[in-house]
Amino acid sequence: MITHTFVVLAYKESQYLENCICSVLNQQFESKVVIATSTPNRFIKNIADKYSLNIIVNPNPGKGIGYDFDFARTCVDSDLVTIAHQDDVYEQIYSKRMVENFNIYPDSTILFSDYFEIRNNKKVFENTNLKIKRLLLKPLRLKNISNKKFIKRMSLAFGDPICCPAVTFCQENLKVNTLFACNMKCSVDWNAWEIASKIKGRFLFVNEPLMGHRIH
Repeated sequence: MITHTFVVLAYKESQYLENCICSVLNQQFESKVVIATSTPNRFIKNIADKYSLNIIVNPNPGKGIGYDFDFARTCVDSDLVTIAHQDDVYEQIYSKRMVENFNIYPDSTILFSDYFEIRNNKKVFENTNLKIKRLLLKPLRLKNISNKKFIKRMSLAFGDPICCPAVTFCQENLKVNTLFACNMKCSVDWNAWEIASKIKGRFLFVNEPLMGHRIH
């Protein structure tokens, strides 16, 4: 049976952390949930204790967000890993859909869903930004050829259409410990997808809005 873990990446004190945790605990598929942090504090510990979650502390903090992402991605041992950003939320069927699709396409390196934005605590499914990203992702809707390097890189050629918290990683297929870690100050996730696009395997796009990305 395929195993899946949400690693909730917590930083300092986010008022939305508990909402994120509740959403990943309330999945139809029985995913494991842990918290990873480079800033351990009483706030995070209290929430972890409330939901009986383990906290995994980064032993090498302060290097940058890309290093924190790679730590969160590799700190657990499961077939599939989703880095849940503390301000975001996940629909109940998110992990179920990821596992279902991975069972069909087990050569996937990353699997990711469409997403909606959360603005002023309201779900936004349509705006210019989302329309552009969905347009860029059209090549990856062709699942039978989404393992081709040309198709993967075509969707990345004009920007970053893949929402980082919507991504689930297959560690065994990626075969890399360093994916996000870099000295870039922005576009860290786009750089990670660019690296992953060169690795043999499939970019699997699940064309459903299964997570909400909070816009501050």
